[in-house]
Amino acid sequence: MKKKNNEEVGKLVVEIEAAALLRLADNLPTDFSRTIEAVLKTRGRVIVSGIGKSGHVGRKIAATLASTGTPSSFVHATEASHGDLGMITTDDFCLLISNSGETSELNDILTHAKRFSIPTAVISSSKNSSLMQAADFKLALPYAPEACAIRMAPTTSTMLTMALGDALAVSLMEKRDFKPEDFRILHPGGKLGSQMLTASQLMRDKSQMAIVKHDFTMSTIVSYMSDTGLGVAVLVDKKGKLTGIITDGDLRRNINNLLNSLPTDVATLSPITVKPTDLVSVALEKMEKHKIYAVIVIEEDQPIGLLRMHDILRSGIK
Repeated sequence: MKKKNNEEVGKLVVEIEAAALLRLADNLPTDFSRTIEAVLKTRGRVIVSGIGKSGHVGRKIAATLASTGTPSSFVHATEASHGDLGMITTDDFCLLISNSGETSELNDILTHAKRFSIPTAVISSSKNSSLMQAADFKLALPYAPEACAIRMAPTTSTMLTMALGDALAVSLMEKRDFKPEDFRILHPGGKLGSQMLTASQLMRDKSQMAIVKHDFTMSTIVSYMSDTGLGVAVLVDKKGKLTGIITDGDLRRNINNLLNSLPTDVATLSPITVKPTDLVSVALEKMEKHKIYAVIVIEEDQPIGLLRMHDILRSGIK
């Protein structure tokens, strides 16, 4: 029998796992919603535990829960039997992961949970396993073959477990009304942290801007723009409300009769704006869509700042 080439094997693995995911989507565990409600009532943390590949997946699930508003920690099952059971309190909720449902290393955690009436959920592919039968909340995975050639290496099963963990975490996010600003608090560093910055955090303040009125001469406006060095003048009416923007590009396009022109003849009268609470990513999307390098930050129709592409790039978001 001819062996499959690399691409054929890779395609088959993805197809097997994709089919399993669809099966899970159509057959979420019966206790899925009950588990969500129980976790929401938990005053402590979600304690996740597993051994081997289930342990690796468990660490990821615990990290995802913790970063999306549900306090969570991973406890190594073997270490739990040697003192780390003390990390699990009566205010917690236990989530045990075992594909077979017969992982003996989890027995001490389960016994501890039963002794102190700590609610426990088990994720397993075996509905009739010992751990599943002892669980308060049964999160049974649908049957699906492992994607490896010998049907033994944890592949499909670990992927389904991770997907179910993500489903739990996202459902809890929805229930907690977890917002982008909440996400930023838990992700202050790295790429995610920078993407959660708001316009007010990167903008140039009003005091640094050239804010001009309709009766200013173009000569005065050009002078103001030179002084600020931002390449932009913001046009406002008598009440201080935004009416337009003049950029270096506008000056070049009107160079032939610039000093005799009115500000309203040179300005772009419908400038692109953002609110101070808008994420910088929103401002960046507008800049790219309209092919501009700056947006005006407004509050109650009045300019309070200027956000430039240069400032965004310097922050490391782009």
